[in-house]
Amino acid sequence: MTAVVISGFPGSSETTGSTHSPPGQVKPPFHDDALLQANSSCAQSASEDVRITLTLRMVQKYCSPVRVYKHPFEMVMAAYERRFPTCPLIPVFLDSEVLSDAWSEDGAVHTVQRSCKLSVDAPRLLKKIAGVEVVYFIQKNTLNWRERTLLIEAHNETFSNRVTVLETCLYSVHPDNESWTCFEQSASLDIKSFFGFESTVEKIAMRQYTANIKRGKEIIEYYLSELISEGVTEIPRWTPPLQPPLSSDPYTIAALTSTELRTASSSDISLGAGSTEPAEGDKLDAEYIERFLGRLTPIQESCLIQLRAWLQQTHRGKIPKDEHILRFLRARDFNLEKARDMLCQSLSWRKEFQVDTILNSWTPPSYMQEYYAGGWHHQDREGRPLYILRLGQMDTKGLVKALGEEALLRHVLSINEQGQKRCEENTKIFGRPITSWTCLVDLEGLNMRHLWRPGVKALLRIIEVVEVNYPETLGRLLIVRAPRVFPVLWTLVSPFINENTRQKFLVYSGSNCLGSGGLVDYIHSEIIPDFLGGDCLCEVPEGGQVPKSYYQTEVELENADHIRLWTDTIYQSAQVFKGAPHEVMIEVVEESSVITWDFDILRGDIVFNIFHSKRTPLRKETSTALPELNSVQLIDRSWTLGVDYSMVESPLTCREGESIQGSHITRWPGLYILQWKAYGSTPSRADDVTPSLPGSAHTSKLMYYTELLASHDFRGSMTSLESCHSGFSQLSGGTTSSSQSHGSSFISR
Repeated sequence: MTAVVISGFPGSSETTGSTHSPPGQVKPPFHDDALLQANSSCAQSASEDVRITLTLRMVQKYCSPVRVYKHPFEMVMAAYERRFPTCPLIPVFLDSEVLSDAWSEDGAVHTVQRSCKLSVDAPRLLKKIAGVEVVYFIQKNTLNWRERTLLIEAHNETFSNRVTVLETCLYSVHPDNESWTCFEQSASLDIKSFFGFESTVEKIAMRQYTANIKRGKEIIEYYLSELISEGVTEIPRWTPPLQPPLSSDPYTIAALTSTELRTASSSDISLGAGSTEPAEGDKLDAEYIERFLGRLTPIQESCLIQLRAWLQQTHRGKIPKDEHILRFLRARDFNLEKARDMLCQSLSWRKEFQVDTILNSWTPPSYMQEYYAGGWHHQDREGRPLYILRLGQMDTKGLVKALGEEALLRHVLSINEQGQKRCEENTKIFGRPITSWTCLVDLEGLNMRHLWRPGVKALLRIIEVVEVNYPETLGRLLIVRAPRVFPVLWTLVSPFINENTRQKFLVYSGSNCLGSGGLVDYIHSEIIPDFLGGDCLCEVPEGGQVPKSYYQTEVELENADHIRLWTDTIYQSAQVFKGAPHEVMIEVVEESSVITWDFDILRGDIVFNIFHSKRTPLRKETSTALPELNSVQLIDRSWTLGVDYSMVESPLTCREGESIQGSHITRWPGLYILQWKAYGSTPSRADDVTPSLPGSAHTSKLMYYTELLASHDFRGSMTSLESCHSGFSQLSGGTTSSSQSHGSSFISR
């Protein structure tokens, strides 16, 4: 079964008909041509009298951002009515029939159910195969005047046993400004079978939908403008009637008379502030996306919203900023599953090596600042931060021998962290989304000494780490004064660079970079560095040969303070096999001590348990090819639960990609065992070697940290606070603690 993510379908309030039409007046349920065409193309995708069973099944989902109308709910509903009974902007809508029409006793809630007839807009061949020219949808609209909401639910009636189209949409009052109206929708398309043409039907739906998805809002805006041009700028809100309304003459917007409409001055309506960056956990609105993230297609918006929602559920308290999530989606062509895996691995990497604190904790040695010929220099024509690297003037061999590969990597990571912060600052300065930077690399002086093997090895490792953890941060790479040896270096490094990244490279040889079609096309002439012939004084270090007096031995490099801070980590890694859990023992001397944990599930699903042991366990290791990933078993199979050891917490099932933090307040001193076992695993036989095979399909992997604290130290401990909050300081807009109480403990996801 194949799962594919796409977009929305017919029933939306952006696409469906009125729920408050006068009795006997037929209203069409859709107003977006693209949605109608998408629905028509998908719904006709099978014939009722043909029996074909296919193993391929496509399930496509769409979630919209919140779209905001800067008008009151009542005005939007009045505009909504004006599209009907006919609307020239919806040519595929043919007819509709009211199946039921009901009002609540006080007239506050109006529910209408309709059968809607649409023409089929699809290739003639598909029409012949389906044997239909029109399709039908059932749409239910529930208008609640008291709550000021319009809920629309729609599904296809034609070929419902072969194609399932579902859509739920909502108009509601803006939570921060009651004079504005929000619209949001979610939809799904499930193509069960279509004579082998499932992919074709999917592509037709996607193409037609994405081409016109925002037309729905345009139609509402058109009728809002029409109302305002007629002098209608405010409509009274619904109030409970003194007497029950007559069922034969219900109150509807369509029946509003001129006496019920009055012109309001602009001072009567508060429009509030413009779109700002949403707080943690808030929904994304379309204006925020366009302002801070750029123009996205409907499918791209949907992918961002779905991945963001998944992270909020599994990584509470440490959600990366939206622009960071978007970078990973772009790096994987908006494939949700691939982007999620890539992002989760990167978040775990940042956490394990404490990358989030690098700007505060990393201070490069003074001689690195002198001999590392790179630095920030204004911005390019598009507002991207500009980083200049004089690679040809850099003594890569001397830097590696004086600093070591780890220090160079750490320095490059700090540059990338700076770049992300500069992008955020430039976004605010220039008033448009800036999510990447430009790098200008000067290769004058590059020669064979730069191809020193350990130096090339360090460069390749840096490229590899940056590629997987800072995707889509390089907007453009300008290489100037490339010498003849450059093709050799390019042959070595290009295989390690992503194809999308390679397409951003522009190479200029000799001194032709200042002419037409050169740097001035990308950088303002007044900031071209002086060493390239420009007029701008560049403060980037010139590099040069690193004195051999700075060289260190391998032992000295390994013991250097700045290296030890980087390589040491409080986290450990372990593999968990089917039937062979990983267990950690903690000895508690005083009751009411607090056991804290913080772990990430890197692969597979795992069940987490905490036990109190009455016996001293014997350590058993399940060996793997990597010693740091050994699985340790402490609970002997001869032990009896409830006799030799007891469970002190309910088991917690943890899914792949989730991040878990929590604590347990101990009731008794003694030995406690934290256990991670494969989800659904059963004890294996003593002679079963399958679990111990590296790379086994039954292997899960986690990264964990545990700590024992005295009760009075728990709240004040920095590590305990990290366990509770564990935020990404450079990536998160803010972090919150989200914990779930379990008696005397809490477990937060």
